[in-house]
Amino acid sequence: MAAHTPEQIAKEERRYLQVFAWLAILIACFGLMGLSAYNILQRSKEIGIRKVMGASVRSVFFILSKDFMLLVGISFILAVPVTWWLMHHWLQDFAYRIDIKWWVFGIAGLLAALIALGTISAQAIRAAVANPVKSLRTE
Repeated sequence: MAAHTPEQIAKEERRYLQVFAWLAILIACFGLMGLSAYNILQRSKEIGIRKVMGASVRSVFFILSKDFMLLVGISFILAVPVTWWLMHHWLQDFAYRIDIKWWVFGIAGLLAALIALGTISAQAIRAAVANPVKSLRTE
């Protein structure tokens, strides 16, 4: 069995961290998709009435997406100060110190919003283009 160099160990650890980070994002997307499907199912009568009254696909999509984007925004606002504080204190233990730039949090928030919107959009568009008579008849 060959001895591993520190560079090989660091590369392997980095690969494991990337795999688990993607796995965490995937699990979060599944949870968000389930939550949006449940929300749309609960609001199917409202969506059907809005469609019968002349609502466009865009307006129905906006109504369904607005609630989830509000939750993502609130969670981002709550997470940024905590994350900054934790990262700031963790980075103080290193010999070479760096400052955390504000745009890192902006990119993370934008990426979180895009992932959430992408996850929700399939369910919201499917509900927006569905036949309103079918949703009103079933309830």
